[in-house]
Amino acid sequence: MPEGQVALALAELRQALEVGFARIDGQLALLVQRSDQTDKALEDLEERVSALEKTRWPLPTLAVLASITAVVLTAFSLARG
Repeated sequence: MPEGQVALALAELRQALEVGFARIDGQLALLVQRSDQTDKALEDLEERVSALEKTRWPLPTLAVLASITAVVLTAFSLARG
């Protein structure tokens, strides 16, 4: 193989590698961007869940209120009857 053909083949190979690396670079940048968006969405979701947890009524408190209401209603109905 003559020296000129080797140089040409190497130049073509180098060009193909540069194009491939540029494409991979672009795909990696897109993946990083999507990962950042996913992280942000997850962070927002965690904040919303925390806010909901702070404002909800705890189940034991609801059970106590229901029991007190039942006792009051029972006492009221016994007092009337």
